[in-house]
Amino acid sequence: MAIEIERKFLIAHDGWRERASGSERLLDGLLSSGGTNKVRVRRSERTAWLTVKGPKSGIARDEFEYEIPVADADAMLARRCHGPIIERVRFAVPEGTHLWTVDVFLGPLDGLVIAEIELRDEAAVVLPPNWVGPEITHDRRYGSAALLLAAAEDGPFPWRG
Repeated sequence: MAIEIERKFLIAHDGWRERASGSERLLDGLLSSGGTNKVRVRRSERTAWLTVKGPKSGIARDEFEYEIPVADADAMLARRCHGPIIERVRFAVPEGTHLWTVDVFLGPLDGLVIAEIELRDEAAVVLPPNWVGPEITHDRRYGSAALLLAAAEDGPFPWRG
């Protein structure tokens, strides 16, 4: 069984940019979010995936991810997604023994920048680098459903004050 264990943070400043080692543009669409599960389609420039996520328990949850044809992802993004498509550029940022990802959101979520770190163990100690700001792991305003709603309604955006 695949388990996702991650923590999320806002960004304090752009110090992460000098450490970024690569980036990719991603499009995300929500196919289903009934009950405690959600199904998402994600597309990069060359690859696409379907992801099924279960409910969170602390910072962990079930996550199953399957590569799909890019043409299928394009069709799902165009015809089957609920709400807007979320666009972001994801940067890989190595820091010490960890690999952070930094998502810079575009379009209606422009201005939002989130750092994530995936862990192997829920008890792992994380010492965030100085460019990492407040933790938002448990802040529902930054969950996928809330971001989709904010993008669809053009706000409210908690990161804009």
